[in-house]
Amino acid sequence: MAATRYRRFLKLCEEWPVEETKRGRDLGTFLRQRVAQAFREGESTQIADPANCDQMYESLVRIHTNFYKNKYPRLKDTSFTGVTVEECKLILATDSGKQMEEMRKGKWKKLREKFSAKNVEEDSKL
Repeated sequence: MAATRYRRFLKLCEEWPVEETKRGRDLGTFLRQRVAQAFREGESTQIADPANCDQMYESLVRIHTNFYKNKYPRLKDTSFTGVTVEECKLILATDSGKQMEEMRKGKWKKLREKFSAKNVEEDSKL
């Protein structure tokens, strides 16, 4: 039975898309890492709690197939903030997070980083 479970999880990992906009924070990448940890020995891995394993698999399948999105359709594709799905994805992208971190830095910190980088460049030219 462990071999069947392993193959089912592998198939799910293959089908699960990787979002390039969320490098290092992607659910598909996390899922692949967890499956690799849980099934270190591949098909010969002994599963301590098969019922829990099956329940986890079924839950992930429901997420992957948008079961609840289809079961409970929304009237509008916005949230209470009025932000659309596309705008939300843009905000949650890794690059946007880096830009927000840059915006949070104070003027003095930005100037310090700018001048310390110039000093390093000048020292390397000498």
